[in-house]
Amino acid sequence: MRKLFLNISSLVTVALLLAGCGSEPPATGGRASNVEPRATAQAERTVLPRLYDAVGTVQAKTDIRVEAQVTGRVLEVLVRPGDKVAKGDRMVVLDSRASQTRLERSRQAQASASSMTAQARDALASAQAAFNKAESTWQRMSQLFEQKVVTAEEVEKAESAYLQAKAGLNQAEQGVAAAEARAREAGKVVQEAEIDVGYTTITAQEPGEVAKRLAEPGDLAFPGKELLTLHTGGSMHLEAMVRESLIGRLRLGDGLTVYISALGEKEPLSGVVEEIEPLADPVTRTFLVKVRLPERPGIYPGMFGRLMVPLGDKEAVLVPREAVRRVGQLETVTVRSEQGWQPVYVRTGETVGDKVEILSGLSGGETVALASDGGN
Repeated sequence: MRKLFLNISSLVTVALLLAGCGSEPPATGGRASNVEPRATAQAERTVLPRLYDAVGTVQAKTDIRVEAQVTGRVLEVLVRPGDKVAKGDRMVVLDSRASQTRLERSRQAQASASSMTAQARDALASAQAAFNKAESTWQRMSQLFEQKVVTAEEVEKAESAYLQAKAGLNQAEQGVAAAEARAREAGKVVQEAEIDVGYTTITAQEPGEVAKRLAEPGDLAFPGKELLTLHTGGSMHLEAMVRESLIGRLRLGDGLTVYISALGEKEPLSGVVEEIEPLADPVTRTFLVKVRLPERPGIYPGMFGRLMVPLGDKEAVLVPREAVRRVGQLETVTVRSEQGWQPVYVRTGETVGDKVEILSGLSGGETVALASDGGN
């Protein structure tokens, strides 16, 4: 029981020493050794940026709902989630028989309207010729009446024929205008029918990646029903919530470091702030910040990410990762001292490349042993 009490007391003492600042004397982790390590390094005192860790989620720059423009049975779905599509690639094919039937009927109506227009123009040409003849006859008879060559009755007869020819010409002109209007309307119906036939083959409007497939062959497609979801717009972006006290440190176009958990801490990404929503969440007191991510395989919407917001600089002590030895929850670094190589309890912070930040236990400039050498 006495031995157990002494061990607990020792652990409490070590914890108190670790909680202290770096200016206090380091806590030793065992007896010194005179065995020289195979490799050594210097504890480096340097300046590091202080960072705030804002968590967020990877999102696609643009999500597109792919829907049918016409009602029809789904015949083929040519893509699956994860497929890349280019602009113009076919994705879904609908049954086009009803649309093709409407197109054929509209084309027949257009042909009939064109024929009627041609007939109306022929009638107009005949009416124009009759009018020209009647006008010429009436003018000649009027001159002959002035010369007292013909009677007034003959002049009236010529004038009546002229007026009838003029009415026939007006009627023929109206017939041509009506026929041309019917032809134009028939052309619009054909155009609409052709568009409907085109809608039965759904293509990608821009490059992207298929995220969801919500239709299968045999399903009924109709306007408003989502068939596919596409992620488009190039690279992904990270949507992170930044607390209101730090939002003033960010500007559009700033370059920030982003970590995507699925890629690991060894692969930081360089993101660019592209949008800051100017409205704080009244519950969390945070602002939504969108950071554009570089093109990188293995990044998908919905992944967890962290945005590193700079807070300024701090002084730090760095040692190689190989210099830190961990036994349970305790961390030690073997340091050269007057007595030899002495294990010293330390508290580590963040990893910077191949080095580790020492929060307490070292003050910088010490010679440390690498790996497990050094008199342990």
